[in-house]
Amino acid sequence: MSGAQPVCLPVGGCLPLAELPRLDYERFSRLLREAVQGGARVVSYFARPETDGLTLYAVLLADGDGRIALLRTTLGESFSSLSPELPQLQLFEREIAEQYGVRPEGHPWLKPVRFHAGWTGAPDVWQREAGRHPLVGDMAYYRVAGDEIHEVAVGPVHAGVIEPGHFRFQCHGEEVLHLEISLGYQHRAIEKILRGGPHPATVYQMETAAGDTTIGHTWAYAQLLESLAGVQVPQRAQVIRAIGLELERLANHVGDVGALAGDVGFLPTSSFCGRLRGDYLNLSAEICGSRFGRGLVRPGGVSFDLEDARIATLQQRLKVLEPETCGAIDLCFDSPSVLARFEGIGTVSAQDATALGLVGVAARACGLARDLRQHLVPAVWTAAFAQPVLEEDGDVYARGNVRRREIVASLALLGYFLDQLPAGDTRVPVRELAADSLAVSCCEGWRGEVVHAAITDRDGRIDRYKIVDPSFHNWSGLALALRGQQISDFPLCNKSFNLSYCGFDL
Repeated sequence: MSGAQPVCLPVGGCLPLAELPRLDYERFSRLLREAVQGGARVVSYFARPETDGLTLYAVLLADGDGRIALLRTTLGESFSSLSPELPQLQLFEREIAEQYGVRPEGHPWLKPVRFHAGWTGAPDVWQREAGRHPLVGDMAYYRVAGDEIHEVAVGPVHAGVIEPGHFRFQCHGEEVLHLEISLGYQHRAIEKILRGGPHPATVYQMETAAGDTTIGHTWAYAQLLESLAGVQVPQRAQVIRAIGLELERLANHVGDVGALAGDVGFLPTSSFCGRLRGDYLNLSAEICGSRFGRGLVRPGGVSFDLEDARIATLQQRLKVLEPETCGAIDLCFDSPSVLARFEGIGTVSAQDATALGLVGVAARACGLARDLRQHLVPAVWTAAFAQPVLEEDGDVYARGNVRRREIVASLALLGYFLDQLPAGDTRVPVRELAADSLAVSCCEGWRGEVVHAAITDRDGRIDRYKIVDPSFHNWSGLALALRGQQISDFPLCNKSFNLSYCGFDL
C-alpha cells in the first residue's frame, strides 16, 4: 500500500482507538482507492456512532501481505458513494445506510440489505410510512423491458428443508439476462445484541451466526477476545481448533460435492457423499459431543482435550474414510456425462471476482489466491499448509474441483495435526478486555474468510461488533454467474456456491 500508509496491525492484533487517525472523508477515500488499486481489498466496512459523529471504519487486507490495514473517517448525513469505483463496497454502503440513515450519494443500487428499521432510523425512501418496519422483500426490483421478456420469481419459501431467500430472474426464453437476489428473511440483529458484552450467551450466538460454520465464527470471536485481553492461547489448543476447523471443512465440502452430483442426477456419488458427510460430522461429535462442533472453541483455548485413545480412534476412522471419500468423488469427476454439465456453466471471470471482492472457494475457483490459512492464522499452519488450491475457469466445474482438491488437502492436514499434537494446556483464562480499543480477527472457514471486528468502550465492554461472513461477499457472485445461462442451470450454480442465508442476514 503506497503513499500515506493506513495504520497496520497483525490479524488478531489490538489497537487503542487513540492511535487510529480520524481522516477527512476526501483523504479517507483517496487512501482507500490507492490501497485497492495497489492490490488490497476491503474485508470489513462498518460505522459506529461516536461523540464526533457517525464514524466509518475500513478494514483492508493485502493478499500475501499478512497484515490488516485500518482507516477511519467521520460521516455527515450523506457521503459520496465509492461503489461506482469500488464495487466490492456496494453491499457495505447499503448496509450502513440501512442501519444509520445516512445516504451514500451516487450509489448505483441503493436498496435494503436486511430490511430492518435501522439502529437510528433508515432512509425514508425505504419505508412507506414513517416509523413502519419495512416488509422483507418489499422493494422495487430491476426489470428488463421487452415484449419477449418474462420474469420468474422463486422463493422465499422453497421446496424441501432450505433457508428462505427470494430470487427474481429476468429471462428471454430460457436465457437469464439478470438475476436479483433479495435476502433478509432471517435477520436476527446479532451485531446489535452483542453490545455491552461479552454476555454469557454471546459465545452461543457466535456458534449459530451461520450454523454450518460454527468453528469458523467461534474461532474468530475467541481470537478477538484473546487479542483484547492480551492472552496467548496454548499451542495445543490452537492445533485442536485447527482439527475442528478441518473437520468442518471436510463435512461441508463432501456434502457439497454430493449435492452437485445429485443436481445432475449422478446418484452414486450423491448417495455416498450423503453418508460420508455424516461420518465426518460424527468425528466432530467424537471430539466435543456435537456434530457441528459446538462447545469446542472457547475464548482462551478449547473445552475438550484429545487424549491418546481418542486420537487413535480419529486416526483409525480417517484411514477408512479417506479412500472411501476419494473413490466416491473421483467416480463423479471421472464421468463424462457429469463433466458435460459442470464445464462452462456459471462462469465468473477473475476480473469480476476481484471487483466484487469474492472470497473462499468462489474466489479460488477464479484463480485468486485467497486463503487465510496461508498467511494470517496462527503459526500452527506454517509447517502443514502449502499453497491455496486454485482453479482458473471460474465455472461450476472449477468450484467443484476446488472442493475436491481441498478435501484431499484437509485429510492430509488432519493426519499431520493428529500426529504432531503438542503437549501442554488447552485453555487459559480471558478476563478484562482493553478499553477504547479496536481488534480484528480472521479465520478461513470452509466457505471462505470469516472476519470479526470489535470496538470496546471506556469500561472494556463491547460497544460495536461487526461480523462479515463469506456469503456477504459471494451472493453477488452467484447473481453474476447466472447471466447468459439457462434458467435450468440455476440449481447447479446455486449448489456450486452454496452460500449461507443466515450468515448473510445476521
